[in-house]
Amino acid sequence: MAYSYLANPRETRAVLERHGFSLKHRLGQNFLVNDGVIGRILELAELEPDDVVYEIGPGIGTLTVAMLPRVRRVVAVEADKSLPPVLADTCARDGEKLSLVQGDALKVTPADLEVAAGEAPNKLVSNLPYQVAATVILGTLQAMPSVRRLVVMVQAEVADRISATPGTKEYGAYTAKLALYGRVTGRFEVGPGNFMPSPHVDSAVVCIDRAESPAGDLDQVTQVIEAAFAQRRKTIRNSMAAKGFDKAALDIAFEAAGIDPRARAEVLSTSDFVRLAQELPKG
Repeated sequence: MAYSYLANPRETRAVLERHGFSLKHRLGQNFLVNDGVIGRILELAELEPDDVVYEIGPGIGTLTVAMLPRVRRVVAVEADKSLPPVLADTCARDGEKLSLVQGDALKVTPADLEVAAGEAPNKLVSNLPYQVAATVILGTLQAMPSVRRLVVMVQAEVADRISATPGTKEYGAYTAKLALYGRVTGRFEVGPGNFMPSPHVDSAVVCIDRAESPAGDLDQVTQVIEAAFAQRRKTIRNSMAAKGFDKAALDIAFEAAGIDPRARAEVLSTSDFVRLAQELPKG
């Protein structure tokens, strides 16, 4: 069973040649040419007929054409101005289900997507442009509560940061902040040979399901996390004090939260940061 007729070198090359398309390395364009990978992405996404899927960087539509028959709508954001005619061609069969937003995914707002699709998306499924992937994932979780599941292909080292656990070298402020909103529920690796042209990095697909938000002020928790990791070689007390937190208030909060002020940020879990934030004065 083929999931995407475009997910092979012959069809991808034919589309590019037909449209006189040249690769733009500044946009991180490497086209997926393995249909088996498409199938595994769809398996993790668990698409339903009523889903409205948000896709970033659809390229020539390799993943898009696999999703369109399975969902109510795909709203896709594409930065490359030369691609809309290509997508109109490759996605013609189910084109009435595709809403295309031309622009930078870092600047497109949830309102832009809702206007384009007619409703808010509930899933993000994308082979993300690697240079913006980490920012897009966290930003989507923070700004788009309607999105309940993300299935995204990213650079393997970004996937390592996303799924890291406290005490490991990959664990940092990004991981702790991400865990305020979602949890990793699936992952598989994708080697360079699955793309045309082959990138110089390894890739991975991760599935993130939205978690129930912890009680408290998430902005305050985020500030605590950023301050705690600001100077990784310092203790959490000294790092946070250097970022403007009152030392006396910190000492009271550490004791109340049951956290050793001599610990370093990378050994604390997101729930530790939530407890600490709850014990600190607001503001």
